[in-house]
Amino acid sequence: MNAKRISFDEDLRAAFLIRKEVFVEEQGVPLEDEFDQFDILNGFCEHILVHYNEQPVGTGRIRFVDGSGKLERICILEPYRKFGLGKIIIKALEEIAEERGASKVKLHGQTQAEGFYKKLGYRTSSNIFMEDGIPHILMQKELSNKL
Repeated sequence: MNAKRISFDEDLRAAFLIRKEVFVEEQGVPLEDEFDQFDILNGFCEHILVHYNEQPVGTGRIRFVDGSGKLERICILEPYRKFGLGKIIIKALEEIAEERGASKVKLHGQTQAEGFYKKLGYRTSSNIFMEDGIPHILMQKELSNKL
């Protein structure tokens, strides 16, 4: 199990296939809402891909908004959700944020994943809101910046 930063279009395509399966096919997010202008390899946003037995099975991205890292599009294919890969994705994205000098990170977490994020040190900082027809909450975490 390892996470790597995406720097090649082939890896980005693998991440898109994972996101399409999880968000569009499984959760019903409209295809046109899942992909946006940040889904290119231009340095404004960084994407990671996590592998299990050499197969790409999870992904996430981080972009920087008002000095904070915003974790987005975090997902893992259903058969691989019990192997601790979510924690690996979050840790990799937080490391990118620290490298870029961000003192905190935030995310719009699905309410069903709130407990997972709380175990990783995130605190809920909003009421429930709807995003793509799915209930979400804003969660935040202060970073140590020890890198």
